[in-house]
Amino acid sequence: MTGAEAIVRSLEELGVKEVFGMPGGAILPTYDPLMDSKIRHILIRHEQGAGHAAEGYAITSGQVGCAIVTSGPAAMNVMTALADANLDSVPIVVITGQVGASLIGSDAFQEADVVGASMPITKHSFLVTSAAEIPSRIAEAFHIAATGRPGPVLVDITKDAQTSELQFSWPPAFDIPGYKVPTKPSQKQIRAAAAAIAQSDAPVLYVGGGIIRSGASDALMKLVELTDAPVVTTLPARGAIPDSDRHNLGMPGMHGTVAAVGALQRADLLITLGARFDDRVTGRLDTFAPRAKIIHVDIDPAEISKNRTSDVPIVGDLKAVIEGLNKALPDALPSTYREDLSGWWRYLDRLRESYPLGWTDPEDGLMAPQYVLSRLSELSGPDAIYTTGVGQHQMWAAQFLKIEKPRHFVTSAGLGTMGYGLPAGIGAKVANPDNTVWVIDGDGSLQMTLQEFATAVTNNIPVKVALINNTVLGMVRQWQNLFYGERYSNTDLNVGVERQVPDFVALAEAYSMPARRVEKEEDVDEAIKWALSINDRPVLIDFRVSKDAMVWPMVAAGVSNDDIRFARGIAPIWDEDE
Repeated sequence: MTGAEAIVRSLEELGVKEVFGMPGGAILPTYDPLMDSKIRHILIRHEQGAGHAAEGYAITSGQVGCAIVTSGPAAMNVMTALADANLDSVPIVVITGQVGASLIGSDAFQEADVVGASMPITKHSFLVTSAAEIPSRIAEAFHIAATGRPGPVLVDITKDAQTSELQFSWPPAFDIPGYKVPTKPSQKQIRAAAAAIAQSDAPVLYVGGGIIRSGASDALMKLVELTDAPVVTTLPARGAIPDSDRHNLGMPGMHGTVAAVGALQRADLLITLGARFDDRVTGRLDTFAPRAKIIHVDIDPAEISKNRTSDVPIVGDLKAVIEGLNKALPDALPSTYREDLSGWWRYLDRLRESYPLGWTDPEDGLMAPQYVLSRLSELSGPDAIYTTGVGQHQMWAAQFLKIEKPRHFVTSAGLGTMGYGLPAGIGAKVANPDNTVWVIDGDGSLQMTLQEFATAVTNNIPVKVALINNTVLGMVRQWQNLFYGERYSNTDLNVGVERQVPDFVALAEAYSMPARRVEKEEDVDEAIKWALSINDRPVLIDFRVSKDAMVWPMVAAGVSNDDIRFARGIAPIWDEDE
């Protein structure tokens, strides 16, 4: 068969059911046999969207997402998605076409050094110039993407490799020099971690996105039951423990809850599970959790002690490590352990009761976005999946959506990619056709990828879009309000015009989508129920909210978490009695 046929056959053998992409000259040989395959191809409208859709698919399904695009500008367009997946440890494989091998380096039409450009932002990149290599390289790509710390892999295949012939066999033999996946975690270190937990008076389970990627939520719940320790979940870990569980203090960091931030700052032990001490969580690093010993569990040894020195480092798969801890803890914990945490819980409960998440009604008569998201969550129920763009709406979604299950909250955390929400929602809906999928987006973020409305409509992917429309670049404007003397430089999206540009309802209708505009709180519930009743096509609700609404609490960049602010001042997390 040809190399192009081998690409399609390899994907079939790997169990790939759906791919996202767009044809073009250098990948055209592959699109011909793809037409006869049982693999469903979702034609996107911009290659960045293909990458984000593959991410949404991967995060919500636990499988490797896949995208196929052509060379040059198409491959460069997908780079943002590769970088996004790299920072958030999302397993995707992107196959790109490349000019013929003899043309590489000649500045040929639509040539770009895709492998060179992608190397810093992928887990690995392959350049394939021979048809005979194709089955092995694709198999290796899926293996690398899915194993160890998950991540994106790029396979760049020249056009002549696609048109040449090979003798196909499966499974292919492959050897990846230097690539080793951590096997069994150290039992000695697990026992040391159990001993440290037993000796702590103020432990916190600091849970990152690794819990979701490793499928370790059930093991985590058992650990919580054994230890009675409070849990904080980072942005990509939302849903790792149900929001309804009393142990869940919420999200830590820049826009985290006062209780979560206070717990980390006053803890004597951080049980860090698949988190990387990101600056958005730690604030000023040298003041973060100043009296805490650190247990740090991660499958990637490069993360251990990278930002904060670990007292008990454990390299290994999170699920295996937590299951090991769950076996070791009953013998390690004293009988009085739970009672000994009573003072710790009294302090945390006081923080939670004194500084709950909430909002004040805007003075301009427009709706509070927090109210909209609270009602959306209540009416949609625990099985709904949410994807978000990036901005204020993302933080309000993280704060006010009640997430009860893992893989039900999908967002761009590390890279903070505006425009992520819609294509990621499309990927999530393709992977989970029986779940309601809401795209929570802002009017600034949505305009970066809204051409994917066409993808959703033409491929019959009935996502629901809740547009949190404040007519400004809200998060940037909030910083201008707080730190730049209310000098709103280039954050008004409608400057120079007297009406909304674009009219999102008219725009959605132009894409053959039902759409409504909501401007009053009394209309919110009815509009959400209307959207929930439409399940045969995409739908949009344009919620007009106040541009003066702000995300609280907040720890400014580079500031200590001790200075966490809410709307009325600094929360005194060190002034409470234990």
